[in-house]
Amino acid sequence: MTFGSVGFKPMPRSPRIHVPGGLYHAILRGNHREAIFHRPDDYQDFEAIVVGYLARYEARLHAYCWMPNHVHLAVQVGTAPLGRLMQAVASCYARRKQRSVPTTGHLFERRYRAKLVAADAYLLALVRYIHRNPVRAGLVSDPGGYAWSSHRAYLGHERPWWLSTEMTFALLGSRTSAPIKAYCRFMAEEPDDEEIRAIRCIAEPGKPSRPPPEQRPGITEPRRKEPETLEALVCRVADELNVDVEQLASRRRDPQLVRARTEVARRAIAGGVATLSAVATRFGRAASSLSEQLCRRFKERSLAPPD
Repeated sequence: MTFGSVGFKPMPRSPRIHVPGGLYHAILRGNHREAIFHRPDDYQDFEAIVVGYLARYEARLHAYCWMPNHVHLAVQVGTAPLGRLMQAVASCYARRKQRSVPTTGHLFERRYRAKLVAADAYLLALVRYIHRNPVRAGLVSDPGGYAWSSHRAYLGHERPWWLSTEMTFALLGSRTSAPIKAYCRFMAEEPDDEEIRAIRCIAEPGKPSRPPPEQRPGITEPRRKEPETLEALVCRVADELNVDVEQLASRRRDPQLVRARTEVARRAIAGGVATLSAVATRFGRAASSLSEQLCRRFKERSLAPPD
C-alpha cells in the first residue's frame, strides 16, 4: 500500500472533542520519525496546502514550524472540526509526495495529535515553544535562522496574510507600542521545565490543558479593537483597485475583478473581519472557488527560502 491514499495507519480511534472557535496545538509526525520534507519545494508545497485548507475550513493559524520530520501548528478552528482540516492536509500532501517520490508505507505516524489550549498565557508559551523547536533540535542556533517557521513573520519580515499575530501581540500587552520588541524580549526569556513539559504533554487529544479564562478568577481575554465591517472592507479594496463595487457581485471574471475579490477574502480572513463563506456569499461566489484563488495567489507569491 502506498502512503499517497490516506497518509495514516489504521488504528482504533478515541473520540475527539470539537470546540467551535477552539485553539489547538496540533502535531503531524513522519512515520517512524522519518523525514517528510526532503527539499525546499516540499516545504513550500506543504505550506500552500495548509493555506488552502485554512481558507476552506475558515481556520486561523497563530504560529507554525515545519520541521524535517514533523510539523507544529497553533491553529484556531471555525465551525469545522480540527480533524477535518488535519486529515485533508495530511492526505493531500501524502498524495502529492507519492507522485514525486514513489514508495510504499505510510508517510505520517498514526493520526495527528492535538491539544486544546486556553487562549491566554499558554498561547504565549506555545508560540515560543513552536518557534524554538529548530534550536532545540540543533538545526540552528537562533530561531531567526530557520526559514520554515512563523518566527520571522513575528519579527516583521513578510508577514503572510494567512498568519494571525494579533492575539499573541495583544497578550504581550503590545497592541499599540513596540509589539516586535515585546515579542523579542519574550523570546529571549528561558522557558522553565514545567512550561516545556506542559506543552509536550499531548497524550490526551482534545483535553484542555487549563480551564478557559472565564473560569479562572482574575484572568480575562485581551480586549480587541473593533474590526471594520465586511462592507467597509469591500468598498476600501474596490477604491484601491479602481473597480466598481457592484461589479464585484456580478458574474464577470475580469482579472481586476478576480483580483479584488481575492484581496477582500485575504484581508477579511487575516483580519478576522469575515469568514470565507461570508465573503463568498457577498460576491455570489462558491467558497471553494475563492479558496482556489487564494491558494493560487499564495503559490504565485511564494518566496524562496532565505540565504
